[in-house]
Amino acid sequence: MKFTKQFQKYESELTQFINGLKAKNPALEESQRAGRALLWDKKPIELDQQARDRESTVSRQSYVYQNKLQD
Repeated sequence: MKFTKQFQKYESELTQFINGLKAKNPALEESQRAGRALLWDKKPIELDQQARDRESTVSRQSYVYQNKLQD
């Protein structure tokens, strides 16, 4: 979409704020990437380990506070 000449140099207040923030702190983007890597980027899943974990789990009853009736 092509804007008219009037709007080509327009920057919103939010864009101006973010650009100013990045100018004040040049390491901001790198710290954001490090934080993302810490919280979201995970190691590849080993399928053998995943299968062993699934087989080793003990099933529980669906409602843990209700005891089974003994007949």
